[in-house]
Amino acid sequence: MKSEWYHIKDIDDIDSPALVVYRERVLENISTLISMIDDAKRLRPHVKTHKSKEVIALLMDAGIHKFKCATIAEAEMLGIAGAPDVLLAYQPIGPKLKRFVELIKKYSSTKFSCLVDNIDSAKNIAVAAVENNINIPVYIDLNVGMYRTGIVPGDKAIELYQTCENLNGIQPTGLHVYDGHIRSADITQRTIECDSAFEPVVVMQQVLIQDGFPEPVIIAGGSPTFPIHAKRENIECSPGTFIYWDKGYQGSLEEQHFLTAALVITRIISLPGKRKLCLDLGHKSIAAENNLENRVYFLNAPELKFISQSEEHLVVEAPADHSYKVGDVFYGLPVHICPTVALYERALVIENNEVTTEWKMIARDRKISL
Repeated sequence: MKSEWYHIKDIDDIDSPALVVYRERVLENISTLISMIDDAKRLRPHVKTHKSKEVIALLMDAGIHKFKCATIAEAEMLGIAGAPDVLLAYQPIGPKLKRFVELIKKYSSTKFSCLVDNIDSAKNIAVAAVENNINIPVYIDLNVGMYRTGIVPGDKAIELYQTCENLNGIQPTGLHVYDGHIRSADITQRTIECDSAFEPVVVMQQVLIQDGFPEPVIIAGGSPTFPIHAKRENIECSPGTFIYWDKGYQGSLEEQHFLTAALVITRIISLPGKRKLCLDLGHKSIAAENNLENRVYFLNAPELKFISQSEEHLVVEAPADHSYKVGDVFYGLPVHICPTVALYERALVIENNEVTTEWKMIARDRKISL
């Protein structure tokens, strides 16, 4: 009988829990991403999902040279990897601003930019830049309905853009639009909501052009709205989860044909009851922000029901006639891959169903060197 795609020949040599990544599928996902847009130069993928410089190398080999990140460690990883253009999609304040300045000075071959959403922060960033003889490109972070960060598109946002233009040390470059609140499973409804949220951004861009500014770059969307923004002209798109995909998006974004490319390996370590199995997959090994039944899906044991989970253990219930035994291996597909990856310092890389190497998630740390 033909083995399933996820079967690992040397599974007995892999301690659990473990994160495994299927390189062939990663490459196919990169190819699929590029096929969904007219020009790879419009892609600015987020690195939060994979957190590894090996994946950055694969993306750059495919012609992708702009990136987005959320932490100084992720930004430094991109600097180490030689990425030419990096947006820190975060407004650096306090110690983070100091670290960001040091990052810019250390990795001078990478063009780093960041977000601002208020005049005081813009002034602080400008002062730090002048004191260190650097110039920092900034994007105005726009709030189009998520109400997490950002300023609402309109007069005050235009005033902020103008203020940034008049400050030494920073240069307004464009607009950043994250619409993560738009995630309807119905692509038609998602498109309607996305277009509505994006309309004032276009209006703001046109006003700035009329005021004499060079056309502001717009960086928009995440995974749910990627195929919508990809159809617009001249918009940079920044999906991230595509690289590994997960059970959550597999079920809710059916129009996107990425492959699940990362799994967690777990084993039965005890049989506490006739129908109960205890696995070595606790909170420390799988993203636990969702309800218990919505954290992981076992590809080779979909019938299992989740009973409880603690730091190192997951207790599940099997059918009455099950034949599971201690030591049996389950291949788990994470419902949310991004925070799951952040729980592991390395991923075992699978090629032709065998472990060939490992990728370190160096940006899972809060600090690399700066």
